Amino acid sequence: MALETLSANKSFGGVLTKYKFKSAALGGLDTQFNLFLPANASQGKVPVLFYLAGLTCTEDNGAQKGGFLRDAADEGIAIIFPDTSPRGAGIEGEDKDWDFGVGAGFYLNATNPKFAKHYNMATHITLELPEVIEAAGIPIDFSRQSIFGHSMGGHGALTLYLAALSKGSKSRPFRSASAFSPIANPTKCPWGQKAFNGYLQGGVDEAAPLYDATEMITKIKDNVHILIDYGTGDNFYKQGQLLPENFLKAARDAGHDEVQVRVRPQDGYDHSYYFISTFGPDHVHFHANFLKA
Repeated sequence: MALETLSANKSFGGVLTKYKFKSAALGGLDTQFNLFLPANASQGKVPVLFYLAGLTCTEDNGAQKGGFLRDAADEGIAIIFPDTSPRGAGIEGEDKDWDFGVGAGFYLNATNPKFAKHYNMATHITLELPEVIEAAGIPIDFSRQSIFGHSMGGHGALTLYLAALSKGSKSRPFRSASAFSPIANPTKCPWGQKAFNGYLQGGVDEAAPLYDATEMITKIKDNVHILIDYGTGDNFYKQGQLLPENFLKAARDAGHDEVQVRVRPQDGYDHSYYFISTFGPDHVHFHANFLKA
């Protein structure tokens, strides 16, 4: 699992590097990710944010368009930008639709035998990437990690954060989570239902306690640190794909107050990276409060 460097670009005093390696979690396929290291990493290990992108995206969207690097550099925080799915598996039908398969891994571990060898993005992000990065001697402190994401990646950020809080989790805990326009109640929306019925043998019933943030938050008794922004002009919000109100109600009903869970409607904003880059600095600084505590 040695890392191959594909490119490196200096940015805001730090360096954004694209790496490639052969992923065991993804069934031996090559995978790529971007890693931003701030300048202070030359003095020692730095805390880290994972950014999970949305449907049809790659490891490049957040790195190139998210507008996170300046603030990450100022705060002395690294950012890891994984891909959104395995690529090159050659599974029949995986490239048929834009919202399922390639570019749409939904940050889960598949149990449908057709997908189970390759579609294990949850393990790839929470276990494999930290192991590979540490083995390469890159100065990141994974005891200080948080996670954020957009749309499908917002779903991933919330669910991986909440899953790491559950008993028996093998992944290291994240200190905080945030999301832009997350698919917040995926068992109740078309995108999530399509993904879960395809990747999981038990469909939405299997997914509910494992991969639906609205269901998961009801079982969490620990304090949480969650920030969500969504745009009221977002067509996917209007179509009922995101359902942030469902998540907010479930969180409040479970006793998580506005200090622990903040859900902010942003008037007129859409689903695009123009929206994400507008509020990206807020999210980086939100996480810095916990990563640098």
